[in-house]
Amino acid sequence: MRQQKSHEAGTEPPPSDAQMQKTLANLVNALDRCLPVPLGTQLRGLIEFGIALGELPSGQRLPSVREFAERAGIAPMTVSNVYRELRLSGLIETKPGAGTFVGDGHSSDGLHSSAMRKLQRRVDRLLDEAEALGMAPSLVASMVNARAARSRSSSRCLRILMVGNFLDTTQKYADRIREQLQPSDSIQATTVEALRAAPLSPFLFDLCVTLAHRRGEMEALLPAGVPVVGLSFIPSEETRSLLATIDPMARVGIVSVFPEFMAFMKPGVQRFTPHVSNTDIRLITAPDLPEFLQSLDVLVYASGAEHITKDLPAYRLAIEFQYVPDPHAILQTLLPAIEKLRTEIPKKE
Repeated sequence: MRQQKSHEAGTEPPPSDAQMQKTLANLVNALDRCLPVPLGTQLRGLIEFGIALGELPSGQRLPSVREFAERAGIAPMTVSNVYRELRLSGLIETKPGAGTFVGDGHSSDGLHSSAMRKLQRRVDRLLDEAEALGMAPSLVASMVNARAARSRSSSRCLRILMVGNFLDTTQKYADRIREQLQPSDSIQATTVEALRAAPLSPFLFDLCVTLAHRRGEMEALLPAGVPVVGLSFIPSEETRSLLATIDPMARVGIVSVFPEFMAFMKPGVQRFTPHVSNTDIRLITAPDLPEFLQSLDVLVYASGAEHITKDLPAYRLAIEFQYVPDPHAILQTLLPAIEKLRTEIPKKE
């Protein structure tokens, strides 16, 4: 009774509850009953890709089965089955008495380590001191890089495997990550499908990098002892810029490769095209896809659907909705894991 009166009096909910309510509203609003995809599949995709793309960070509390079912107007069993599948894949976890949360897939690779926080504070103090002395941050970075280079000769060279859904886009991810590696390190791109077809020797790679929501899957596919780092991704700057330039009166069509990505992709495109009102979406296997493509002024397609652009007239605009590894995830998750491996004794073949 007291809680009810407090709520009626306008007392703000705790921050964690407010964030959960925001998550609940975002998930419910993204469900689209006009899509040719079951709501359960949409919900699973919204959570999976929300984790992969940084929309749902580790530790984020999710709504209960009952609360989500009531708010979304769908069967509790549908929500329960989705949560069960996500728990089995290690993406979410249930804490008795506390609720359901996005799993902490990075607990072993340094994301929340006290050592990293301590170093970050020291870096901040160093930059503050440099600013007081009139030194630019770029000069400080150059000094740190030069100092680190002198100590790299004895550090271990690493062989890294980048695993994604499509080889071309995964190679682009690998190229981005390569910029953060030492010249003697190597990084090779491959796909989940290729790994399933040809299991790897445990001595071929020192580290695997993949999308955040595929980390558990990679740990099951790879030989024991190969650490796996899951990264979150963000829309590329090029994609955001191109979407912002679309004519407000244009007929924009979106094509998704994966059914579970449809409910996530459409609002993702609309986020950068709020000025466009005529937007529709199709799955790449839709029977009316050829007619749909011909009716558009602008096509926005998911990576992996490049081949459909050949069916567009030459004057039509086609934009690939590209993602890139989140720089913050590289800094806070991948680089600590890499530096930890450099100090370890390599495996003997």
